[in-house]
Amino acid sequence: MTTPRHARGAASRSRAADDAPISDDPVELAASARRQRRSVGRLRALFGHSIRLTWSADHRAFIVTTALQLLGAAIIAAQVLIVKAVLDAILVVGDGGGVGPVVLPVVLLATVTALVAVATAVQVNQQRLLAELVLRSTWQQMLDVAGAVGLRAFESPEFYDRLQRVQTNALSRPYTLTQGLIGMVGGFAGCVGLSVAIISFEPALLPILLLAGVPLFFTSRRESRLEFDFAVAQTPALRLRQYLGLVQTGRDEAKEVRAYGLTGALRQRFDAVYSAYTTDLRHHLRRRTRLAVAGNLASAAFLAATLIALVWLVGQGRVTLAEAGAAIVAIRLLATQVTTLFKGAQQIFESGLFLDDLDRFVALRPEAETAEAGAPAPSSFTTLTADGLRFSYPGSATPALDDVSIRLNAGEIVALVGENGSGKTTLAKLLAALYEPDRGSIRWDGVDVSAYSRPGLRRSVAVVFQDFVRYHLSARENVGLGDADRMGDTEAIDAAARRAGIAGVIETLPGGWDTYLSTMFKGGQDLSLGQWQRIALARAFFRDAPFVILDEPSASLDPRAEHALFQSLRDLLGGRTVLFISHRFSTVRTADRIYVLDGGRVTEHGSHDDLMAHDGHYAELFRLQAAAYLAPEASR
Repeated sequence: MTTPRHARGAASRSRAADDAPISDDPVELAASARRQRRSVGRLRALFGHSIRLTWSADHRAFIVTTALQLLGAAIIAAQVLIVKAVLDAILVVGDGGGVGPVVLPVVLLATVTALVAVATAVQVNQQRLLAELVLRSTWQQMLDVAGAVGLRAFESPEFYDRLQRVQTNALSRPYTLTQGLIGMVGGFAGCVGLSVAIISFEPALLPILLLAGVPLFFTSRRESRLEFDFAVAQTPALRLRQYLGLVQTGRDEAKEVRAYGLTGALRQRFDAVYSAYTTDLRHHLRRRTRLAVAGNLASAAFLAATLIALVWLVGQGRVTLAEAGAAIVAIRLLATQVTTLFKGAQQIFESGLFLDDLDRFVALRPEAETAEAGAPAPSSFTTLTADGLRFSYPGSATPALDDVSIRLNAGEIVALVGENGSGKTTLAKLLAALYEPDRGSIRWDGVDVSAYSRPGLRRSVAVVFQDFVRYHLSARENVGLGDADRMGDTEAIDAAARRAGIAGVIETLPGGWDTYLSTMFKGGQDLSLGQWQRIALARAFFRDAPFVILDEPSASLDPRAEHALFQSLRDLLGGRTVLFISHRFSTVRTADRIYVLDGGRVTEHGSHDDLMAHDGHYAELFRLQAAAYLAPEASR
């Protein structure tokens, strides 16, 4: 049963916001990149894009860096004219004149040289600052997307490929693009100034010299395509390599790696993946090197032709010796500026491909936010009903849930039981507004929740997942993150920890509530898994939500401790609605209602006594677990 709002919202959230955007696999992305035109219009668009990116990161740093580039270009042109003045003065001295005419040009040349050195030093520092600011801005964009996309995206390998590319390439490429922009500005300004100087000596030299940049332009375009194709093709291998490295260095994995003697096998797999990458990298770099050599040799040939032309002009008397000396300096400087100009264009084209990838990734955010939007959600409900829910994970042909219907009334404790893989956690995620069902509806007091804002719904839900997060932050933050807006309410944090039975442990830590719960940081201390579960419970208690979902909240406790926790839930949660998930059937006997899941379907539901009287699947498993976990009389 699907309402119009649900049809629009659910489809938009689960498919448009997640599946459709991540359908750009590496092959499609590379093909799209190849189809893009390398034209003046494309360069102009990327040029403008890079200006906006850098300006938004910090306009003051951008202005200072650009001004230094323009100052450097002006100084370069001035150097050529000053060199000519120095040579003229030297020739006068050589003809028997005094040294007086040499003093001023030499002082000017020394001053300009000092200015170049100072400007370069300041510019290096400004570029470093600008690099960090652009990188921070891009990180912020990437994290905004990661926080906005639906949970389905995190079930998709394509999404991780895109995220990996953004992290490994696009997060550094915006600065490279900005460097290309600054280089193009300085290179172009330098070319203009030096061109004016060379024209003042002999206009015929300029066209030959400018041709030196043409080979570099074409070879750099080809290099940028090769670099992008290589990065796209290597993304899955890089992810696998990073994972294999993590498995061999991670704390959680260390015990099993050693217990099973996996060190050699994992290292061998890591080396094989890395060797394949370096083989591909060698081949890739050989291709880039051949292009670079060809481009620079062709450029050098044009430069040599320019110098030969200059010698011929001197022989013809069209250029004086002083002008020739200054022209040689100008030609060398102009060649450098032309190289800088085209290198900047290469950086912009090459980084532009990655920036396009980033733009596509960032574009997920408004789609995701639109999909999550809706009417203001109520702060609670009297009755929550789920009817005919069906849900499949991306890429799976078998539904995790199929035609599931349940009901929760305000203040009730409802238990969800079943064997591993029966769909309990998936159902909890749907009820917590983390997923949209493929079919069916979830209603709060008769209103389909697809009409409500998803973040608004989640504010009324507190969840403790079986695989809860152990934040490597302080004890206070680990509990306070249950409601980040009330992080400063230390009394409420302490009260939540006491209800969860963990406050005493925290108070004995070296730094008390300020102790980092991780040995990664100096003075930090880790907790046992059971203590961590109580931290997770305290986080849920601190959230103070009317609907609480506890997904195996005490799996690390022994059966008796878990049973005691369940019995105390009514007092601990103060009349809130609770969905308690457990695979230990004997723990949930006092629940108001029990739903039994098997293979993604509800097979039985009712009170413990009703289900035992029915003598079905629940009764059978209860007797088996009671015999294993509880005292003999508990199984009667």
